[in-house]
Amino acid sequence: MVKFSNCFIVAALVISTFSCKKDLLYWQKVQLLNSNTTTRLNHIKFINDSICIAAGGIQFAQSTIVRSIDGGYTWTAISDTDAPKAMYGMGVSTNGNIYLAGIDGDVLHSKDNGNSWQFNRINTWLPYCGGNFITPDTGIFISSILQKQCYITRVDSNFNIIDQQTFLFGLNNFYITSPTTGYIIGYGTVMKTTNTGKTWNFQNVAGDNFTAMDIHGEEMWLCGYMGSIYHTTDGGNSWQTLRNGNDITLPRYYLMDILFTDRQYGWGVCDNGKVIHSDDGGQHWEEYNQFTTNSFRSIALCPNGDLLTAGDNGVIYRITQ
Repeated sequence: MVKFSNCFIVAALVISTFSCKKDLLYWQKVQLLNSNTTTRLNHIKFINDSICIAAGGIQFAQSTIVRSIDGGYTWTAISDTDAPKAMYGMGVSTNGNIYLAGIDGDVLHSKDNGNSWQFNRINTWLPYCGGNFITPDTGIFISSILQKQCYITRVDSNFNIIDQQTFLFGLNNFYITSPTTGYIIGYGTVMKTTNTGKTWNFQNVAGDNFTAMDIHGEEMWLCGYMGSIYHTTDGGNSWQTLRNGNDITLPRYYLMDILFTDRQYGWGVCDNGKVIHSDDGGQHWEEYNQFTTNSFRSIALCPNGDLLTAGDNGVIYRITQ
């Protein structure tokens, strides 16, 4: 009787899963662009309506920066950087400076929209995965070691260390929203500062290894590697669960980045090359027809409404919805 009950439960779950499955979505056009690199791209971001930067590299061997000046159609590799290792974090400050952070405390920054880059090193030799200057005099850079230990390092304008905090979990990214306010996301953790990084408060949201946020003022969407998606409209004081990545009745999406163009329409890109879409603010998600098995690491909105996805093996796809 017990065996029969177990079989019935499994059958019910299978039926439920397939009964909820919808037809795949299809893009109007998918174009693989020539990125002029075959190394992994971890981030892609528009600096203005014409200039877009993508960055990554080979972990211990090479930093990679590619740049577009025509809205993401064509790309040029930037070769005159002194950083010998991969870049894992990208931030754009309120004054328009671009910061890339990577292995062994390496930091590249540009003051001319990515045309030229200056090399600096934070004197801790840590593997940095995110960073930005929250004010012209205070930078915040985060590092993570095997998702078990992390450091939040504040530096001055010369990249000298102001102070450093340590926690026993991993971190993945850092975002600023004002000269005093920023968010750090990581393994089961979202932290917020309102005093330029002097102290950090834990947000009431957990349940996944959080990989990315999309911020629109006080309204934000948050995604995790196991497929969880959360939403806040009050700057993180309260969070709503839109998708539970631990729900075994839902498809498994290994989410790396999330993008909303308005309160209704959003996209997520996955570690297995999938792209998902919501047209109701993140309440429900559907898959697009998969066109690559390369992992996607980042997604960006083009000025004309197309999407750019970037990831492993240097792939950059331009997608027309």
